[in-house]
Amino acid sequence: MLMFERLREDARAILDRDPAAHGFWQVLLCYPSVRALAWHRVAHKLNPKHPVLARWLSQRVRHKTGIEIHPGATIGRRCFIDHGMGVIIGETAEIGDDVTMYQDVTLGGTGKDTGKRHPTIGNNVTIGSGAKVLGPFKVGDNSKIGAGSIVLREVPSDCTVVGNPGRIVRKADKRVGVDLDQVNLPDPVQERMTLLLKRIDLLEERLRQRAKEIGCDLFDLYDDPSALIPNDSGDYYEI
Repeated sequence: MLMFERLREDARAILDRDPAAHGFWQVLLCYPSVRALAWHRVAHKLNPKHPVLARWLSQRVRHKTGIEIHPGATIGRRCFIDHGMGVIIGETAEIGDDVTMYQDVTLGGTGKDTGKRHPTIGNNVTIGSGAKVLGPFKVGDNSKIGAGSIVLREVPSDCTVVGNPGRIVRKADKRVGVDLDQVNLPDPVQERMTLLLKRIDLLEERLRQRAKEIGCDLFDLYDDPSALIPNDSGDYYEI
């Protein structure tokens, strides 16, 4: 009975988060996340006493769904692996409740360490497509990892991480419910470039003012883009 209860719970979570889902039976029959998680719960129970059988079952599910979950991994309730192809969840990974992952996500380890070597994902975390979370650290509750990010160190709760290596670009951004927005994320590189361009404009303006004070009008040439033309080597010279 508990098994069917969890299946219904997983299906409801998908219907809540995926606008492409149209009804319980479509989710149950067509979504690889539901099947992969259902069979993982069986493999997880088998793993302590029958590790070979559990691993064989997980590999069969991998071939059927494209989602590879080691039988030793611990996964909470209402987890949703959208699309799922290429998702890898390592042996000592721990995943909380209401987590959403997209295709090609890896929760992996580093090196040949034994014991705990995979990440712990908190509750209500969203992990964008292609993201890699590598190492035995925690990603805090309500955090979001942008698509393509590579996270190598701990992430506090209520944070947004983007980039390679992953950088925290937003802190204490508390949210209610599951946030599936993978587009409107801060871009730290663009923000720094904008600040640098503003600084260059300010410095040029001050140089221009100083040139006028000392009666030098050479600097005004640079106001006209046609005052500089490229030579054969690709460098620029004045005309």
